[in-house]
Amino acid sequence: MVAMTKALNMEYSFQRYLLAKQSVDDRALNKDVLNALKLNLPQQPIRIIEVGAGIGTMLRRLARWDVIQRAEYVMVDEMAENAAYASEWAKVWAEEAGLSVEGSGKRLRLFDERRDIRIRFERADVFDFIQKNQTRADLLIAHAFLDLLPMPESLPKLLSLTKELAWLTINFDGVTTFEPTIDAALDAQIERLYHKTMDARPRGGDSRSGRHLFGHLRKAGAEVLAAGASDWVVYALNGNYPDDEAYFLRFILRFFEESLAGHPELDAEAFASWLRERRAQIERGELTYIAHQMDFLAGAPSSAWRR
Repeated sequence: MVAMTKALNMEYSFQRYLLAKQSVDDRALNKDVLNALKLNLPQQPIRIIEVGAGIGTMLRRLARWDVIQRAEYVMVDEMAENAAYASEWAKVWAEEAGLSVEGSGKRLRLFDERRDIRIRFERADVFDFIQKNQTRADLLIAHAFLDLLPMPESLPKLLSLTKELAWLTINFDGVTTFEPTIDAALDAQIERLYHKTMDARPRGGDSRSGRHLFGHLRKAGAEVLAAGASDWVVYALNGNYPDDEAYFLRFILRFFEESLAGHPELDAEAFASWLRERRAQIERGELTYIAHQMDFLAGAPSSAWRR
């Protein structure tokens, strides 16, 4: 807990950003797609693999929303800090939920009279994990992850991890909005250039991954069972942001700052002024942020795609 508290007190902690994002994602996740997931889940116990699992917010959400009761849950993430945090934090939220906890490090068991969830933490590059994985899941989860990968070539590899379902959530789809307007032309330029940086990432990425997934899934042999919007909508109530969402907004602006600093098409002084004003809007409880995204539930590809 000491290390966890220290991480939360850092000025820019990625783990705190993931914590702050929980309430934003809770609202955003498409409830029709979620209901389709519940209807199509095989009889439990089930095996779940989550890639890009971060600190385990999706596992906590599925347990809190009573979507899973008995499961083997494999969390795959390449960041050592995420895996270490996830292992410690799982004990905290499980005990708060009245669950008993056994194990430590890479393996935990969370259980009570009705629930039994066995967690394995895998620190690995997702494609390295795919190569070594021996047992396919009943459910693959990729949350706010696919728009960071080269597409469409990554999708058949990812889908080889599941024999039944893939729940692919919070896939960015090309619309970012900040309100109120500062300068319409500058706002539009910053948003356009930021989206272009997504498309130019060395390791892959797509600023319109949501809409493109319809075609990518079809070409990979998967069946789209449900799809819908999962927009982030963050705004203040009576001048205050809920939970830790002001921190979430500050971190979003940091992504913009890191991605566009020194951009040859962007006036540096104007951009610095824009960032200052957007941060001031957060402090005053004035900034509204919207990002358009898509959720999918897909049936696993035909056996031709399976290893």
